[in-house]
Amino acid sequence: MQVLLATDANWLVDDVVAALGDENTSFTVCSDGREVSKQVTKRTKEGGSFDVAVVDLQIGSMGGIAVTMALRLDASAGNAPDIPILVLLDRVADVFLARRSGANGWLVKPLDPLRLRRAVRAIVAGGTYPEGLTPPAPAEPEPQAEQEADAAAESAGSEVVPAG
Repeated sequence: MQVLLATDANWLVDDVVAALGDENTSFTVCSDGREVSKQVTKRTKEGGSFDVAVVDLQIGSMGGIAVTMALRLDASAGNAPDIPILVLLDRVADVFLARRSGANGWLVKPLDPLRLRRAVRAIVAGGTYPEGLTPPAPAEPEPQAEQEADAAAESAGSEVVPAG
């Protein structure tokens, strides 16, 4: 697996490499957000591609949301392949930004290896990993409205109307 990692935090590089690294995985690290699109284009010209981009929300020169949007714009213009993107967020409130940017998935820091591997596997397989979003609970009827509906059904079925 070819992983593009965009972050300027050494501790994050160490965490991601430790969680995802194995004999079949290689990493390209960009510590400058402005270099990410260039790396994708360079890899494409060399006949390769990245299987996934893991992008930190805060990168010194260009944030993760801007990087994600730039990658999506390059892909939509046909200038680069459309690669799955996992954004590493600082807080749950940033989920809105990750969704709007076109990311395939996101994790809220602090990271742990299990969640990171699960998220990468999901988006590399063509899925999503929307951490921090809970599906809305199904609406339950009001107890009084339910009782009134039951009473109306009973009375409608038992009422006899004389013909005539």
